[in-house]
Amino acid sequence: MARCGDKLLLVAAVLLLGTSGTAAEDRQVNTIQDVFRHLRTCWRPPPATKARPLDITVVVSFNRSGDILGHPRITYESAEASDNDRLQYRIAVMEALQRCTPMPFTDAMAGAAAGRPFAIQFRSRKTSPDKTSPPTQERRA
Repeated sequence: MARCGDKLLLVAAVLLLGTSGTAAEDRQVNTIQDVFRHLRTCWRPPPATKARPLDITVVVSFNRSGDILGHPRITYESAEASDNDRLQYRIAVMEALQRCTPMPFTDAMAGAAAGRPFAIQFRSRKTSPDKTSPPTQERRA
């Protein structure tokens, strides 16, 4: 695990439900944005028949070869989610990470990303256009 001074929490990206990936699997990952684009191609949320839509954030690190370093950690889940919803989405997140690794880093990105935590936000709830609604309370995992 990296020392506290060495940790760099990278900006979370939004992986939207229904976003279709192109051939990102075939391209090398050279930037932080490329990391999130690559992961978007692997995201398959559970069907509505199995779980209600929710937002979930996972923190994950990679080694130089693009494999997951340590254990991914869920840091946020929508407060209104049931235990079943959380379980289904945790499984979907882990399957997405499994499908997308090893991350095809370029040499430069491999050195920059190795050991650094990425906070990745998987969103599948639609945000309400009504700005007067109170914000949803956070629930820590």
